[in-house]
Amino acid sequence: MRYFLIGCCAFLFLGNLQAQKKSRAASQASPKLVVGMMVDQMRWDFLYRYRHRFSEKGGLQRILKQGFLNEQTMIPYAPTVTACGHASVYTGTVPALHGIVGNNWWSREFTRAVYCTEDRSYQTVGSSTAAGEMSPKNMFANTICDELKLATQFRSKVIGIAIKDRGAILPAGHAADAAYWYDPKSGNWVSSTYYQNTLPGWVQNFNAQKHPDKFYQRGWQTLFPSDSYHQSDSDENDYESTPFGQDQKNFPYNLSGFAGKNYGVISQTPYGNTMTFMMAQQAIENEAMGQDSIPDFLAVSFSSTDYIGHAFGPNSIETEDTYLRLDRELGEFLDFLDQKVGKNQYLFFLTADHGVAHVPGFLEKHKMPAGAINDEGMIKELNELIQKQFGLSGLIVSALNYQLTLNHSILDSSAVDQKALFRFIQEYVQKQPGIDRVFPLENMSKELLPGLVRERIINGYHPGRSGDLQVLFLPNWIDGGKKGTTHGLWNPYDSHIPLIWYGWNILKGRSSAPVSMSDIAPTIAALLHIQMPNACIGKPILSVLAEE
Repeated sequence: MRYFLIGCCAFLFLGNLQAQKKSRAASQASPKLVVGMMVDQMRWDFLYRYRHRFSEKGGLQRILKQGFLNEQTMIPYAPTVTACGHASVYTGTVPALHGIVGNNWWSREFTRAVYCTEDRSYQTVGSSTAAGEMSPKNMFANTICDELKLATQFRSKVIGIAIKDRGAILPAGHAADAAYWYDPKSGNWVSSTYYQNTLPGWVQNFNAQKHPDKFYQRGWQTLFPSDSYHQSDSDENDYESTPFGQDQKNFPYNLSGFAGKNYGVISQTPYGNTMTFMMAQQAIENEAMGQDSIPDFLAVSFSSTDYIGHAFGPNSIETEDTYLRLDRELGEFLDFLDQKVGKNQYLFFLTADHGVAHVPGFLEKHKMPAGAINDEGMIKELNELIQKQFGLSGLIVSALNYQLTLNHSILDSSAVDQKALFRFIQEYVQKQPGIDRVFPLENMSKELLPGLVRERIINGYHPGRSGDLQVLFLPNWIDGGKKGTTHGLWNPYDSHIPLIWYGWNILKGRSSAPVSMSDIAPTIAALLHIQMPNACIGKPILSVLAEE
């Protein structure tokens, strides 16, 4: 009888699985709309840390219950920063191949720092500032959005939306119909003449409503009593920044004084996310996205989580309140998609561009090793020592992306012993608090490092854009000041990100098998039956495709 019952259960389970697969196979050949949602600076553990407070009607709760979760999704390179993350998710590759090695990098050609999406051959559309002098030209590879364009003979519509320009431009790719981002000087959503010469009427109307001023008048209060935020530290701490002024160190925050004066502050409140959701809905509504059999792609990124996280840290009431609000607004957005595009007619995925470190002051308070490194001060002192020792002035020109870049015109024209110089730099830097080691990048294959760490550094290295020496920090040490926190390292707190699939052709489930950020684009390509991006090194995630 026992074996009979076991056999019956197995038969019913397999029958149900087969029924799900048949149901999926019987659905339409492709989704009407793909929505990629990136939450800037979202640590993987936030999904579970705040889950008990997510609303039953909320979006995070919904996709956790009904979607497919890849629990062990890792970033396969360093530095783990915004531009690299957005480019890597959508190209299916790493900075070594798509070329976006940081938010900024030192250009030997221009002898200055270059911004990832800067392009001065184009002008701003939507304001009189320089906020729109942008394009995706610095990214060498195609995105999955570009491949969708190619697969449909450019009949698919592709739009990118984010507070940050790089969060909108890089995912949407080279052939996008449009990308829109927020201009903190004018308070307008803007674009670039790379895409169009005038803003469409719906964006002009959106800007005319002056949403930032309306949100400023509301102020920022917690959704629940502040003493109920048990997953967070106390409301006021010396190691938190004060982005709303020195006189505002805790809830509630009065923002009315910024109306009509300072449009940048809105990004450091949850209202930046609210505006992003509003823009996303307006794009779907006014651009008729997802309204025919040809799939469209909306790449939307939520930047305010990053600004808030940098200022207050992952253990703050501000961060917890932001994610509780994000859960509710995502629920409303999914309801909108169900109504406008159709339930199970759109493919949705949620991920992040990177995580974040705990605030060093918070960890120190709890007797855990941590600290902050003043890299600017370190480079200033090191340059002075190099001048005294070797007679070379201003040799180190950049410490961007945890790498030291040297002025090669000075170095190559001198008779200095370069091996001795590099040893001098290494010995000095490695004596500084919080530094684990420093080594020349051209010798990184010989450096005695765990294979995983070496691989991530190699994947983040591009010979034309990376520095000369790599600096590795000790765990829980960050670059910056004593207030707030940051990200950018190979460590799990910066590289372990969420990945949830939901909607069209997605079966409920979860997998703890390790996958990479670079696997997202080829998985979308496999689901849509289109070619993967042209520099893709990721692999389709078989658990999502139910082909394990």
